[in-house]
Amino acid sequence: MLFYRAALLLSHRTLTYLTGVIRRHRAAIGSPWRRLSPGKQALLVLVYLRKGETFAEIAAGFGIGTATAWRYIHETIALLAKRSPTLAQALRTAKCAGHAFVVLDGTLIAIDRVAADRPYYSGKHKHHGRNIQVLAAPDGTPLWTSGSLPGSVHDLKAARIWGIIGRLEAAELIALADKAYVGAGHHVLVPYKGKGKPQSQKTANSAHAKLRSPGERANAVLKTWRILRKLRCCPLRAGQLVKAILVLQLREAG
Repeated sequence: MLFYRAALLLSHRTLTYLTGVIRRHRAAIGSPWRRLSPGKQALLVLVYLRKGETFAEIAAGFGIGTATAWRYIHETIALLAKRSPTLAQALRTAKCAGHAFVVLDGTLIAIDRVAADRPYYSGKHKHHGRNIQVLAAPDGTPLWTSGSLPGSVHDLKAARIWGIIGRLEAAELIALADKAYVGAGHHVLVPYKGKGKPQSQKTANSAHAKLRSPGERANAVLKTWRILRKLRCCPLRAGQLVKAILVLQLREAG
């Protein structure tokens, strides 16, 4: 196996934050000594999430066994996911920031599955995956991510399952969304559908798209963490992974 030096396009602030999370966890469970220091374990996890390398490749690079790398990574992802904002917290943050609206959008986290796994197949994306709902600020900053559902679940149904629509109404916030959310209610504004629309509806759709498009970049921001481009782990871990990455992305942006 060959080795080489590589760069990781993340700030020291993010590494310091994650190191602190790991150090406090080790102290809490009485596990002060391990093969890697808290800082090295944090770097290991960041490499895995940001670059999407395999456990074997990362383990070799850090001089530990593959099973040890797997254990360190999954332990840290669970710690981060617990720190992910709840839906209520995200909406409260949006209100405190004075946002006129938030952007609701669904994304598909691709997984490696065969055609027989129908529940995972998304007809919209023509691919197997897990459905994740994302709320973002108008500028595209991700605020909240849901757990994961099979890719065959429609975005509107997913929004109802996670209670997004009811929470928006309770918080008196408006969400802009695409046509997949038609029928979500008065607090979710969607474009007009159909052909031969009058000019007024075309103008309204154009304005809606201009306001919504920056917010929809949140999904692209999350997928700059390459592990989300195609999962090689258990599909049921998709939601936890995205939540962990959201915590790191908010720390990186802050």
